[in-house]
Amino acid sequence: MIEWINIIAGLILCVSFLDAVPSLQKFVKLLGGFDTIIGIVIILYVAFGMEWAGIYSILAIFAGLIMIVGILPMIPAIGKSLEKFAKWLGGFQGIIGIIILLLGILGLAEIVVL
Repeated sequence: MIEWINIIAGLILCVSFLDAVPSLQKFVKLLGGFDTIIGIVIILYVAFGMEWAGIYSILAIFAGLIMIVGILPMIPAIGKSLEKFAKWLGGFQGIIGIIILLLGILGLAEIVVL
């Protein structure tokens, strides 16, 4: 399941690189409208719904934080710090998106990445 989540998150994060594939770009822009909801689901799934999957889980949490950067300040006590970290990660959004997308595809192909 984490592989599919990583593929969806990777597509949303690297939407700027998808100019060469117009049909895929339209689909990803449609998903991008739900990026906050998808980001929350990703973080909750990784935090509470699965076993720890190493690099897959870490990058999924990073992707989720980038997607929910707009609502992070609403979290009491740590919201501002998380927002600052997510904005810093946002500078690498395209790179993180490509890496997450590749990890998701490799995971589906059952190629082990440690």
